Amino acid sequence: MKRTVLGIIATVAATVLTASAAAQSPYSSSSDFAKYAMKLRESAILKMEPQVVVPTSSRALGVSGKYPWKTRIVTTTFWVGEPAGGNNPVHNVSSSWDMNWQASFGGFDNPTPAARRGFIPANFIPRQNPFYIALPYNDVTAGTTKPESKLVIPWFREEFQREGKSVCRDRWVAVRNSDTGKICYAQWSDCGPFRTDHWQYVFGNERPKANLNKGAGLDMSPAIRDYLGLSSTDVTDWKFVDFRDVPSGPWAQFGDNNDFVQQGRRGSQRVVSSKGGPVEPPLPTRNSGPTVIVK
Repeated sequence: MKRTVLGIIATVAATVLTASAAAQSPYSSSSDFAKYAMKLRESAILKMEPQVVVPTSSRALGVSGKYPWKTRIVTTTFWVGEPAGGNNPVHNVSSSWDMNWQASFGGFDNPTPAARRGFIPANFIPRQNPFYIALPYNDVTAGTTKPESKLVIPWFREEFQREGKSVCRDRWVAVRNSDTGKICYAQWSDCGPFRTDHWQYVFGNERPKANLNKGAGLDMSPAIRDYLGLSSTDVTDWKFVDFRDVPSGPWAQFGDNNDFVQQGRRGSQRVVSSKGGPVEPPLPTRNSGPTVIVK
């Protein structure tokens, strides 16, 4: 009898919670479920965040230089497909910008050195750049662009396309080993650690906020960790860079989201032959225009 009563109570509670969740959802059709799921993921992070103070003008930034180095930043390793647990409150099967991040990447980015070949997983070729990072800011929420974005993001005006489309996703950064000075380059692919609101650090002069991972302000992929010879938790310097200033390297080899790969494909499409057959194109350079070869 006791179990029956408890079962009835549990059923009623579940019904109430389901109705409540449905009432809270701003989406009326199943076609918008992906957007709602991304909102729920971000909400899990926002629960740990204070209210954001939106600047009234760009003067609130106080940034010195276009893209200054952020120095001696505690940096932790994360990876596509990482489950939630321990000091990682949100899984990385999804990212802040891609509900199916693991599928888009091509699989589980296993961080175990024995399961890697060079700077990529040993068992598949990644479909996105394996050199990726996360920073604690997201310029979109629930399908809308955050109001402070146009004031705090240096490249907002030149990159903005439409409401709700991130201008931060896939942006290039330089990451430097604070001890050796070695530098690698990566793309901004997720938001964290722990926060998605700290524009004062990401674009301004504040330091990262205290958190469970020793005040970490940057998440790095296994490829970055290995290229720079870092431990899973270490100290790095980082700054934003424009793509034209990114040199070639292992970060230029893989990924549909990779500007190097995209440029190479555009160059290949412009190669033509008067005989009607394909011609092997030369390697493209970032600052050169499309190459047309006629034979």
